[in-house]
Amino acid sequence: MNTKRFENKVAIVTGASRGIGQGIALAFAREGAHVVSVDIGDQTETGTKAKALGAKFNSYTEDFGKLTQKGAADLIAKIIADAGRVDILVNNAGIIRRAPIVDHPEADWNALLQINLSAPFFLTQAVAKWWVTGGREQADRENGGRAPAPRLKVVNIASMLSFQGGIFVPGYTAAKSGIAGITKAFANELAKERCNFNAIAPGYVATENTRPLREDEKRAESILARIPEARWATPEDIAEPILFLASSAADYMNGTIMNVDGGWLAR
Repeated sequence: MNTKRFENKVAIVTGASRGIGQGIALAFAREGAHVVSVDIGDQTETGTKAKALGAKFNSYTEDFGKLTQKGAADLIAKIIADAGRVDILVNNAGIIRRAPIVDHPEADWNALLQINLSAPFFLTQAVAKWWVTGGREQADRENGGRAPAPRLKVVNIASMLSFQGGIFVPGYTAAKSGIAGITKAFANELAKERCNFNAIAPGYVATENTRPLREDEKRAESILARIPEARWATPEDIAEPILFLASSAADYMNGTIMNVDGGWLAR
């Protein structure tokens, strides 16, 4: 049985140097994808691991805190020139800043909205524009009429805070609520173009971003007590649902925000 679901597919993963992003990139690599990593951090480890799995790997250094609409368009054009096309975009890169709402700094607010919302919007916009102005026709030619017809897949990383207000994270909550909104907006306009725009809403994942919470004994205990699965997620727990949304099995899913939270929101 061939398990290489993404053989001959080009998958862009942002924020792939570590944590959830690295887990996503390596999951695509195991499934045969040509992985394109975009991050401000050192992507050497991810590249080494992806290549060890037999995958093609390219990396691009980008500061999402400064990414403009034109910058995103230029980046996507460069990736397409190098890799030939884009089949999948996973907007994973993000930051979190914690402060009481009455003291939340303006700089943190601006950075959160830029990195967590504006950058994903600009990248998705650039990929979608390429697709509707020639990318779809290119994909059809290369596919040679085989079924299923090629589709562009975009998977965003939302959050439980796309549904909840949270504590001490108003900027993060605003950005992740926005991610849920633009996921639906892109789907509404472009589903007819054979594009799928979906998002997952991870629960608490054991990564560097959540280290301060895990090191706070009382907070960590209260979080764990609410998760029906009774454990923190791993990057691999998040990667597998993303592979599903990026696959042909999810062709009829559009504008969906899928909870991957161990049951947190059901509690």
